[in-house]
Amino acid sequence: MTSTTMTTPTKAPRRRTHAAREAATGWAFATPVTLVLVLLFLAPIVLVVIMSGSKWTLLGGNQGLNGTTNFEKVFADPMLLDSIWFTLKYTVLTTVILMPIALGLALLVQEARRWNNVLRTAILVPSALGIASASVLFYALYSPQVGPINKALAGLGLMDQNSSLLGTPNGALWATVFLVVWRFSGFYMLLTMVGLQAIPTDVYEAARIDGASRWRTFTQVTLPLLKPTIAMTMIMSITGSLLAFDQFYVLTKGGPNNSTMTVVQLIYRYAFETKRDLGMAAALSVLVLVALIVVNAVQLRAMGVTDKEDK
Repeated sequence: MTSTTMTTPTKAPRRRTHAAREAATGWAFATPVTLVLVLLFLAPIVLVVIMSGSKWTLLGGNQGLNGTTNFEKVFADPMLLDSIWFTLKYTVLTTVILMPIALGLALLVQEARRWNNVLRTAILVPSALGIASASVLFYALYSPQVGPINKALAGLGLMDQNSSLLGTPNGALWATVFLVVWRFSGFYMLLTMVGLQAIPTDVYEAARIDGASRWRTFTQVTLPLLKPTIAMTMIMSITGSLLAFDQFYVLTKGGPNNSTMTVVQLIYRYAFETKRDLGMAAALSVLVLVALIVVNAVQLRAMGVTDKEDK
């Protein structure tokens, strides 16, 4: 009894000291990440929301709150619907073409064969280029003066030799889609290949013993188990396409006749070219942010990817 009454008061402070030390260590690790999140993510979003409800010009600065005036100006702009329609068209085309190509390339090079390492490297090389650098490269390739593509298409009878591929709305759209598919195929192939290699080989062995054909194994085993990876790559592709800016700014600058104007290009024009109104640019940015959240949520639900399934 005597020893119990002697040790109890000394263990409790030790436990409290140990717990306090663990808590301090946890805060020491979490604080830098929290500061980065607050400074680089939350604070800019809050600032953009404040700007969207303020009269905030590029040269005049903040001139006070103006309610929903910026949103009313954005909705009254006839360029808004055209830019939304073009952005959606570009997003659908890019995703529908890019995703099957990435999956096909991943299936082609997933097995360890002699030439697969060379193929993987060759396919991944374009991913090392920044999208702006790749756009400058393709601007030269599409040039009717110095580029070979115009001459090749003219030789096939698909266009006049003196006309520019970027001079027509459809030509500019498809030229940009081709650039993006070339630039990002290797990157999405790599992500898809990681998903493929995560599928247990036992499942394929069981399908082979059951006599399943290659096509049935692909549709009944590979695709269902690859669904989380496909959902992730589609979200990345759709989000990146909805936020497209660099490639169109370098190749077309929204032309010809504003036919390749994306929503993000319109935000840039509001802020730095036509309106020089940061409030309008912020209002459209808030609308784009809300649209992205809704699109991604709908996409995850449509793909059937949930937290419960991941667990």
